[in-house]
Amino acid sequence: MKFKSVLLGLGLASLTALGAAAETWKLAVTDVEGMERLQLEWGPFKTALETATGDTFEFFPVNSRTAAAEALRGETVDFVVSGPAEYVVINKLTNATSLIGLGRPDYHCAIVVRADSGINVPADLKGKKVAFGDIGSTSNMLCPMQALADHGVDPVNDLEKTHTSKNIAFEALKNGDVDAIGMNAGSFMSIRAKEESLPYGFFKMIARSGDLPNDMIMVGAHVPTEAAEAVKTAILENKQDIIAGIVAHEENDKYIGMDLVAIEDSAYDYVRSMYTTAGYPQFDAFIGD
Repeated sequence: MKFKSVLLGLGLASLTALGAAAETWKLAVTDVEGMERLQLEWGPFKTALETATGDTFEFFPVNSRTAAAEALRGETVDFVVSGPAEYVVINKLTNATSLIGLGRPDYHCAIVVRADSGINVPADLKGKKVAFGDIGSTSNMLCPMQALADHGVDPVNDLEKTHTSKNIAFEALKNGDVDAIGMNAGSFMSIRAKEESLPYGFFKMIARSGDLPNDMIMVGAHVPTEAAEAVKTAILENKQDIIAGIVAHEENDKYIGMDLVAIEDSAYDYVRSMYTTAGYPQFDAFIGD
């Protein structure tokens, strides 16, 4: 079957009224590699999406954010589930737009130090060693860097930076191998909760961001505006079923308590400023790819 971009996502009632046949569309998730993982972690979401829209959605595995962008540009994928940092670049490269926001509870980042370090404000970190998360991550790299910049600290030139996994960064801070960590605040609290032997006041947050823009479902620029609005409406009218599909697998626990919301591109201007702060003012390439 040749996949084409017409009348995307109309509900069954609307399809019947228009006399149109349901379509088959391609769906990718930027941070999930391989068909097996897609089916396991996002299969229930796909099923709920199909029920809500009356269309068929087939997974399109991508092995990188760049591959997702190329698939959108080549019109071989129609929808992409993506994070804020990925969206900013993909939007710049392909003109794909945000369709539905996946509102994550308590989605913000923090700068954390040991309470006995003598570090009390972000300016105290100048010249010190700070561990950030995965290169290019919204909440584990870009957001912490912006939080420091918001307090007058240049994260590119004022610090000795390192990038590592969240668990390794936590251990490094606990052992005094780094002076601070910048990471997703929820991730820090989850890791901290497992350290029952440490006293409550062992760490302290000296800065945090505001709530970050949402993850999202993106739609390719080749999909007509009317069709995109129709699938948005179908999703919002069936949001509880869609949400249940997303959180059905434990890998998506970060979305527990989420909401599905309509969003505007301007909400991501703060993420664009993060790219500038990190030394990538054009935000036209994925950091780390």
